[in-house]
Amino acid sequence: MRIIVGGAGSVGRSIVDYLSRGNNDIVVVDINQDRLNEISKEFDVQPVLGSISYPDIQEKIGADKADILIAATDNDEVNMVACQVAYSLFNVPKKIARIDSEEFLSPVWNTLYNEKNLPIDLVISPDMEIAETVLRLINLPGSREVYPLADGKIKLVSFRCGEDCPLYNFKISEIYENFSDKTFVILQIVRNKQNFYPKPEENLKSGDEVYVLGSSDEIADLMGDFGVEQKTNENLVIFGSNNIAYDISQDLEENDNIISYKIVTGDNKQAQEMAEHFEKAEVIKGEMMSDVILRDCGLDSADMSIAITSQDKDNLLVSLLAKHNKVKSTISLVNSRAYDNLIDNIGDNIIVDRSTVTISKILQDIRKANLRNAYSLGRGFSEIWEVCVSPESTLSGRKISDLSLPERCKIIALVRNEEINVSPAAETIQERDIIIALVSPNGIKKTEQIFDY
Repeated sequence: MRIIVGGAGSVGRSIVDYLSRGNNDIVVVDINQDRLNEISKEFDVQPVLGSISYPDIQEKIGADKADILIAATDNDEVNMVACQVAYSLFNVPKKIARIDSEEFLSPVWNTLYNEKNLPIDLVISPDMEIAETVLRLINLPGSREVYPLADGKIKLVSFRCGEDCPLYNFKISEIYENFSDKTFVILQIVRNKQNFYPKPEENLKSGDEVYVLGSSDEIADLMGDFGVEQKTNENLVIFGSNNIAYDISQDLEENDNIISYKIVTGDNKQAQEMAEHFEKAEVIKGEMMSDVILRDCGLDSADMSIAITSQDKDNLLVSLLAKHNKVKSTISLVNSRAYDNLIDNIGDNIIVDRSTVTISKILQDIRKANLRNAYSLGRGFSEIWEVCVSPESTLSGRKISDLSLPERCKIIALVRNEEINVSPAAETIQERDIIIALVSPNGIKKTEQIFDY
């Protein structure tokens, strides 16, 4: 697939990071030569100096032969024009634009993005997506990843079993027997940094991170069965005052479970703006690594710390300090892979990976399958696809067990008439069924062919 990415900043780089793992021909366009030099050293891409919105640049890079254009610069207007040029002059089939300004994202203007007006097939706002990811973690204590599926009827959740987990050394088959009254399936286990599909005879072990898909109504109780501590997050400390912090704060203002939250920032202007805008928040101006600031923000009494600045090292280090202050749950935003060694050395710190969050938003558009929803799990070790079976689908009338899915890929759930089936192998697919599939990186191409119609 030939993909053009406009912008080599943190968002563009995160997109390239993921796309470069597949068999894609990637062109990266940016006005900053230093950024291009950095990205071309790390990834096998064609760097081009210039603005992605200029017709002559798109002509130079062969936009007429591109499958997808992703305009991901930090300028909304440039991204919009780039999509218009790609559509009007070069007939690019799929156009994706990063848009961050609330003025452009307001639901009032949701008719703006179409072929008649602005020909953008998908609008992405990475900061907003990261904020939503963090909010899902706040609202489901003990979780490390949370992905809603099937209009919220299902959640896929990862969690680390507690020290006192009563299920250690139980076989997977025994866990299903003990909780036969609940609708769930154990998808994957991460053990010693390796992920695998657990066989029925596999034992659950201390330190395992477990990925479970189940009914949204039961998932919290199920986590409790695995010994996950689920103390409500009432007191939060947020490090950073960017768009992500702003979006999170808007939700926290209306969240009755939140007793207090504090925002730590070194930016005078942003500190003043947030203090004026948010009534419940206490805004603390100062250097986030300062002992005085850490004491003033009450880190030692917080239920959760959330580090979401643009500096990965700061986010990881402040989470390390929070762990030393006995904060139970810490979240760090990671924008690149430069600090992987540091990531591995901070115990149970929850990583929100910009690359994973951003790519999840566009997966349904870059995969050659008719996907209703899609997520990249962990740091890209698997994908979850949601497919709604339309009347035109060649899947209708076929038995799930006869689909010949590649190794390490399988259909893990089927939703039909509000009923959730987590053992669907014997089912025959019908129109309007919702299929949830787990897809390994090596099986993407073949699975796309099965689901493409």
